[in-house]
This record gives sequence, structure tokens and C-alpha cells, in this order.
Amino acid sequence: MNKMLKGFVWICIIAPVVYLAIIWKDLPDRVAMHFDLHGNPDRFGSKNELWFTAALLAGISIGVYLLVTNLHRIDPKRYGKENEKRSFKIALAVTVFLSAIHFFIIYSSMQGRIKFGEGIILAAVALLFAVLGNYMHNLKPNYFIGIRLPWTLESEDNWKKTHILAGKLWFGVGLVLAIVCFLTPAAVARVLFFSGVALITIIPSVYSYRLFVKEKKSAKS
Repeated sequence: MNKMLKGFVWICIIAPVVYLAIIWKDLPDRVAMHFDLHGNPDRFGSKNELWFTAALLAGISIGVYLLVTNLHRIDPKRYGKENEKRSFKIALAVTVFLSAIHFFIIYSSMQGRIKFGEGIILAAVALLFAVLGNYMHNLKPNYFIGIRLPWTLESEDNWKKTHILAGKLWFGVGLVLAIVCFLTPAAVARVLFFSGVALITIIPSVYSYRLFVKEKKSAKS
């Protein structure tokens, strides 16, 4: 299964490039390269620029995948090996998301406008948060992935409790935001999305710090 998933990752990375090659002859010489907030093109360029974009995004996807899946090799924490499978699942989720963005850019350039509203894009990002939250609760202490604060890195108990809370928040808030952003107007979705991001960032950090203060008081008494 692991080999199949690894193969799937590389298919996701290569698929947008193959898609671009397939539709290349049908593309006009000048295509939309940038869009405003309403999805209308505000810059056009040669379709050859799409190859640069494709190479750049594929390179980013490969870089992110190789980096995340090999963090356990360089992590000075002793749980590096235990995080290997979790790191791979996180890398898989991020790679699939980046591949979807890659397809989205190529398709939008071909169509000459963005046919998906901003709310749908925000909903997709929120869904990624939910997926990442699903893997966060059992992530072992490390210096690269997770809520990496001085007090979480200092205490394994703090790390565990903080990530159990963060995992629930990211998963729950991510799902709710995905639904809400999909159903509400773009302006409302934008406010709710960034409010949700602030929520899943601030609450675990404050909770972690309060645990740290409590542990210090317990150690003194």
C-alpha cells in the first residue's frame, strides 16, 4: 500500500504537466496569466509561460514532498522514525492540494477566466486544514511539523495535550469552514475563513502557554 501511495504522489505531481501537454494545441497563443478578485483576467501572456509555471509548481510539489518525508532523518528529537508515516500522510495531503491548484491554474488559463468563486478556493484550503488536523493529534515532538513553541518542545506532555486540542480544532473548524465558505458569498467567506485561521492558531498557542505556566507552578510547589 505504501508503494502504491508513493506512486500516487508522483502521478499527482506529473498529471498537471501531462494535462498541459494534451491541451497545448488547443490553447490560443495568448492566454490569461493573472486574474482579479472577481475571476476576470487582468494580465495576458504567451502560452509558453505556462510551461514555466508548470515547471515551477511541479518543482515546488517535489520539493515539499521530499522535504516533509525526509524530516525524520534530520530531526534531533528521538521520535523522528515514529513520525515517518505521519509525515508521509501530511506530505501526501499537501501534494494532492498543490496538484489541484496546478490543474486549476492551467484550466483557468485555458478558459480565459476563473469559473470557481473565491468561496470554493477558501473551502478547499479549509478542507486541507481538516485533513492535516486529522494527523496532528498523534504527532510526536519534532522541530519541523506541528505547534512548535518553546514550551511544547520543552515538554512532551505539553506537546501531546496541545496537539490533541489543535488536531480537534483544525479538523472541526476546517470542516465547518469548508461548508460555510462554499455556501456563503465571497466577502462573508473571506471574513469567516481568516477568523477561523486565527482561531485555530491562537487557541492552541494560548492553551499551550497556560499548560507551561501551570507546570512551572507545580514544579515550584
